[in-house]
Amino acid sequence: KGHRNKPLSKTQQGRNHRIAKTRARVEHAFAAMEQMGRKLIRTIGQVRANFAMTMMAACYNLKRLAYFQSACIVAF
Repeated sequence: KGHRNKPLSKTQQGRNHRIAKTRARVEHAFAAMEQMGRKLIRTIGQVRANFAMTMMAACYNLKRLAYFQSACIVAF
């Protein structure tokens, strides 16, 4: 870890640089799902929780697709 008087090493900086794009994509998706009103998943069982997350991800993807189409951006 880097601190005030102890900067990150070159190896740590390289690792952060490599994973930053993936991390940003995932964090933006989860932030958008949180904004849609689902901070917690209130289901009983792993299967139902997985289904709830899948449905939230599908809604997020549809929302992004609608944005791309309205902005005339080729999504695929």
